[in-house]
Order: sequence, then structure tokens, then C-alpha cells
Amino acid sequence: MSQSIPRFAYRTRGILVSIPLVVGLITRFNEYENAVTIWAVAGILFAMGLALRIWAQQHLHYRLQIKTVLTTTGPYVLMRNPIYIGNTLICLALTVASEELWLLPITFLNCCLVYYFVVQHEEAVLTKSYGEKYLEFMDRVPRWVPKLPALSKISWSSSFLGVSIKAEVYNFLFIIPAILKEYLTRNV
Repeated sequence: MSQSIPRFAYRTRGILVSIPLVVGLITRFNEYENAVTIWAVAGILFAMGLALRIWAQQHLHYRLQIKTVLTTTGPYVLMRNPIYIGNTLICLALTVASEELWLLPITFLNCCLVYYFVVQHEEAVLTKSYGEKYLEFMDRVPRWVPKLPALSKISWSSSFLGVSIKAEVYNFLFIIPAILKEYLTRNV
């Protein structure tokens, strides 16, 4: 596969996964109007996505300004792309918070498509950087869906927990537009 589409997807991934979220914020088509259900489901999905991102960050160290190595611990025992799974859960949470539930399958499929291409780019870069070690990791660990026997290999650690939370706290900013939409539409 030519690397132009994966490279473009990698460089613009934030914009690309946001498209359904923006639609959910600017439309009011067929909204589901049960605030308790909406915010409970959105909160659970958001918390799951954020927790997965924090857990991955504890092992990945990408934003922690620590020299990085090939990460094969924590959630990376289960899957190669926990950050993107976490992002997808957060995108689904934001879609639910928009009350545009008909957008859920579109948001999910959009994330799947964007991250499919993003991962194509990243795997090429990581193979070039880590060589045989990364190829072995790819053979051992599934890209997206964890293998149940791998659950026994998970280790938990509180190392870097505080700085990982601090590195991920910006994710709470993403919920602000949904709160504003809710507030403005109730007061119109």
C-alpha cells in the first residue's frame, strides 16, 4: 500500500475523527432527550476511554518526556493500539453527549477507518525504527482485539500515574462543547 493515504491520515487524524463530532454539535436532528441516560452512558464511555489512555501513557511515556523504547507492557500486552481504542471510546462518549445517537455507528466506523490508515503508517515507522523486535511484537500481540489468555500477563503499576493523569487531563476539554450545546439548546 502506498504510504500517502496512511501518512495523510496520521497527520490529520485529530481532524478526521472529529468530523462526526462536529456534526453532532451543530445538528439537532432526532436528538434523544433523556439527560440522565445520555450523561450516564457518555460518562461511562468517556471514563473507560480516558482510563485506557492513562494506563497506556504510564507505559508508553510518549508525552512524559522520558526516553521511549518499544512498549510491550501494560495494555500493550493485550493490544498494540490502546490509545486509539481509548480515543474511539472518547469519540463515542462525545457522540452520545451530543444526543445524536444515530451518529454512533458513523462515529465508530469513521474511527475504525481513520485509525486503520493511521496504524498502517505507524507500523511502517515502528518497523523501520525497531526492526525484528517490532515484527515479533506484531506477531505476538493483536492490533485491536485482545486475546483472553493475555489477560493473565497484565501487570499493574502506579509508576508514572500522576504524570500520566496530568498528561491526559486535556481530554476533559472535549466535553465542553457538548455541555455548551446542552445548555444553549435548553435555554433557547
